[in-house]
Amino acid sequence: MRLGLKALLRENLDGARRVAVLGAGSELRGDDRAGLLVAHKLRNKCKRNGACPQIELFYGATAPENLTGEIKNYRPSHLILVDAADVGKEPGAIQVIAPEAIVDASFSTHRMPLKVVVDYLRESIGCKVLIIGIQPKTVEYDTPVSLEVKSSVRQLVTAIEAIVRQIAPSLDRRM
Repeated sequence: MRLGLKALLRENLDGARRVAVLGAGSELRGDDRAGLLVAHKLRNKCKRNGACPQIELFYGATAPENLTGEIKNYRPSHLILVDAADVGKEPGAIQVIAPEAIVDASFSTHRMPLKVVVDYLRESIGCKVLIIGIQPKTVEYDTPVSLEVKSSVRQLVTAIEAIVRQIAPSLDRRM
């Protein structure tokens, strides 16, 4: 039986105390901005009114490795990395990708391979990493985000927000 998106997130965020969400992608390449849109919309939904103090959002763009120091300083128990990924499915499909299987998905617009970034963060922080790929329709320059990816971004933001809100709000920021 396949788990729904919320159930899958709930399972993967079990025991979370502090969650970092790292959005990756290129603002200039159509659906490749999916991860950045997720981080932006989560900021609008969660952070603006302080409703989710247990989440920190990072905009990795095409060089998510540049944020590893900030993510380490935050010391998350869990990291969710969201990016457009060619996983061979229909546009907008949301796919959880195991860190060990990251070579099977195409993340082509980054300066450093995401596997290197993920392995570094897992080893240096000891956090659990959840990689979520959204199948792009197009990653051509100067194209808008497709309706399929916009819909998936909204769905993913709603699911992440719902799960993160359930995490104990009495977090010690000095952890």
